[in-house]
Amino acid sequence: MKLKLSLFTTLCRYSLLAILSLFITVQQTFSQTLTKEQIDQLKFRHVGPIGNRVTCAVGVPGNDMVYYAGAATGGIWKTSDGGLNWKPVFDDKPVHAIGALAVAASDAQVVYAGTGESFIRSNISIGNGVWKSTDGGESWSHMGLDNTGRIARVIIHPTNPDVVYVAAMGHAYAPQKERGVYKSIDGGKSWKQVLFVDENTGASDLVMDPSNPRILFAGMWQLSLRTWNRTSGGPGSGIHVSKDGGETWTKLKGSGLPEQPVGKIALAMTPADPNRVYALIETTRDAQLHLRTQTKSILFHPHSSPVLTEEELPNKLISAPNPIGIIMTCGLMLKIPIVFW
Repeated sequence: MKLKLSLFTTLCRYSLLAILSLFITVQQTFSQTLTKEQIDQLKFRHVGPIGNRVTCAVGVPGNDMVYYAGAATGGIWKTSDGGLNWKPVFDDKPVHAIGALAVAASDAQVVYAGTGESFIRSNISIGNGVWKSTDGGESWSHMGLDNTGRIARVIIHPTNPDVVYVAAMGHAYAPQKERGVYKSIDGGKSWKQVLFVDENTGASDLVMDPSNPRILFAGMWQLSLRTWNRTSGGPGSGIHVSKDGGETWTKLKGSGLPEQPVGKIALAMTPADPNRVYALIETTRDAQLHLRTQTKSILFHPHSSPVLTEEELPNKLISAPNPIGIIMTCGLMLKIPIVFW
């Protein structure tokens, strides 16, 4: 009996080793790096949610099955199965226009939502500030900034979910002091306006250096909306940089940037090359771009691109973490006119 038991135990061990070996081999096979030819065969397909313009979408770091989507007039939707099914998680709130979403890299249960669509259309809706969830979107709390009108971007510090930045456009129908960039260091309980240009200029975009959270770039947009017309661009527009976590800002000029006046600005950065920043800048058709010899200081490179009208301007740029140079816009896919590093 002992001999049979020993033989059985030995067979079990070898069988388990064989299964583990096969599992590791399969894992290695499926985790191999895809070639460019294989990636080129992939096609975009619609995964939802149905019925509304999607203004923003965000995934959960480390979990490729969970995503949130913000709708222009349909609240927030969540999928836990890679887009096969979506459920609304914001329907009982008094606001339905979503402009920005962010998930904390250090705590996937923490989600911030900036309300108010930042696309400029004739039928857009205003928001009522920032909302926060600490249970993965199951419940939400209002965190203030009620009068910011439209929020174009929310950024969360990579290691501290209580440090949050908000790019606020304002409602843009009249001069307004609530426009600009805001910062919270207590999870949204209180806010400090850290960048304010003037009452006619709001923040159209905001990015954080993937390798240094103290460095931020803000795109500021001078915008005035009226029932009979709208005015995009002016001396208030431009790119600002902060190197101290948003406490102080410097407006970037020259070095290849288009001459004033400029309008809406969208920004993106990629972990694949944190020294590179992408900027999509609204300009006139005869805007002049001046280049100089590359140095260690900031240098701007114009790239060929179709001239965009105000109606075509995208809300956001999205950069792939790897490889460098894959840039997408919300609503458009094109080469980016300005790259600087």
